[in-house]
Amino acid sequence: MKLSEKGLNLIKKYESFRNNPYLCPAGIATIGYGATYYPNGTKVTLKDKPITLKEAEELLKDTVINFEDGVTNMVKKPINQNQFDALVSFSYNLGLNALKGSTLLKKVNKNPNDITITQEFGKWVNANKKKLNGLVKRRNSEAYLYFS
Repeated sequence: MKLSEKGLNLIKKYESFRNNPYLCPAGIATIGYGATYYPNGTKVTLKDKPITLKEAEELLKDTVINFEDGVTNMVKKPINQNQFDALVSFSYNLGLNALKGSTLLKKVNKNPNDITITQEFGKWVNANKKKLNGLVKRRNSEAYLYFS
């Protein structure tokens, strides 16, 4: 599957465009729409030059391919487009390893329509051991999209 426009817009909404490199709440150098690496595999640093909106959108589209592939490879049950989009957004924000070892993925692979999956999204709202309102909102949006 490929991320839909709805899924892409969800990521854009919560990542927000920043043309200059910055530290995200987890303390990682980030640019554009939450990118931590460039397509060539180079890590983003705080010394990097600013990027344009167009460059950020291209970087997002390049970056998201890895997360589409990761979700596709980890999910063993058939899921719909909204479920896929929610899982890609989750993985884009937290990384594929977070999804891989999560109870969220275990529940999706057991029964993708298990309503308790909503609570699993809600467990991932902390950065550096601190609950962040932005992450609460994002997880709520992902869970809503997953079940819509």
